[in-house]
Amino acid sequence: MTRSVELPSPPGLGQRLLSGVLRGSTRLVFRTGLHPRLAPSLQRRVLRLATRLAPPARGVRIEPARLGGVPCEWLTAARDNGWVLLYLHGGAFMVGSPQTHRAITSALARLGGLRVCALDYRLAPEHPWPAASDDALAAYRALLAQGQPAERIVIAGDSAGGNLTLNCALRLRQLGLPQPAALVCLSPLSDLGGGTWHEPPAGDPLITAAWLRQGIDAYCPPGVDRRDPLLSPLFADLHGLPPLLVQVGEDEHLLQHSLRLRECAGLDLQLEVYPGQWHVFQINCGLLDVAKLALRRVAEFLGERGCR
Repeated sequence: MTRSVELPSPPGLGQRLLSGVLRGSTRLVFRTGLHPRLAPSLQRRVLRLATRLAPPARGVRIEPARLGGVPCEWLTAARDNGWVLLYLHGGAFMVGSPQTHRAITSALARLGGLRVCALDYRLAPEHPWPAASDDALAAYRALLAQGQPAERIVIAGDSAGGNLTLNCALRLRQLGLPQPAALVCLSPLSDLGGGTWHEPPAGDPLITAAWLRQGIDAYCPPGVDRRDPLLSPLFADLHGLPPLLVQVGEDEHLLQHSLRLRECAGLDLQLEVYPGQWHVFQINCGLLDVAKLALRRVAEFLGERGCR
């Protein structure tokens, strides 16, 4: 099912002005700080500083830990329904951390009433494929080993983390391990071959195709087949995977990476397209009503599958 999502009522003047300011400031900061001419180590510092402007949701406890030998942080709200959401952050496989994505993970913990484990998986180029994938799989297996029922686990991620979300489900199927109750992908990077870029008329203020290629090159060294279904889930047999919610902005480079998932036979897919929004706009959930709506819809999607 595909739907174009609108706010219940048109955004007021304040929201329209705020959206314009965010679009401009995002373009200035991220197009400058996340640039292929900069080393990933420097980009990581820029991203850490920039995302401090998006604080976590109130009332959410954050605790550093390890899961399956992988560093992580647990986010827990006052209401805990016994479910766990394993979150895989984005950043083109080379930048990002649990800290940079706290606006999203803390909101999901509060809205969904579940515990969120934000994984600090290994990054490229220091750790190319399959390091990040191995870390995600190790964390999921650790949840099972701890006695967490698979039917009360959700795997979610944004951008490159969306790629890892689908990859993890595919590897679980290969290994004959129980699948989670659901998958959630925000603006997933589903084709590492680079053949499905979209050039939105308004431009994506957050990322560029050149930056994405830098990350993919770092993650996939020479000799790695980027169209391998495990690396590019768009070309995988997704039949029988758990119910999948995909959210994507209309004004982003990875629009087609989401739209083309509709071509995958046998996939229980709920695809939501948000007009006028850019890559991983949900990070602005503390400011933009449409970003809050998107994360509420994630919670509703999970609630329909028993996460209450």
